[in-house]
Amino acid sequence: MSKKNDGNDKTLPGIIQRQAARKAKSRQDKRRHLWFGFSVFGVIGWSVALPCLLGAALGLWLDDHYPRQQPWTLALLLAGLCLGCVNAWNILEKQRGKIKQNGDDKHD
Repeated sequence: MSKKNDGNDKTLPGIIQRQAARKAKSRQDKRRHLWFGFSVFGVIGWSVALPCLLGAALGLWLDDHYPRQQPWTLALLLAGLCLGCVNAWNILEKQRGKIKQNGDDKHD
């Protein structure tokens, strides 16, 4: 009796077969190479750094024009960091959704 591998095989040979198939498919996909990975890291980095820098710049401007005892710069830098982290999370979730849609991400 032969058993077809439908992706739900939890035995060691089934897991290894799925991993080998996933690796072979990724080698054939030309858009996923080293530079693609670097570009994703670059986008993630800028998505965090840019809101931080904009928050700090706005905070410096507010400190000059509307001074108060607590600095605006620190508060807006922290707000920019939080916004950047949420933005980076959304970008990673979109990438994960694309990978899942292509069938490359099957949890073992």
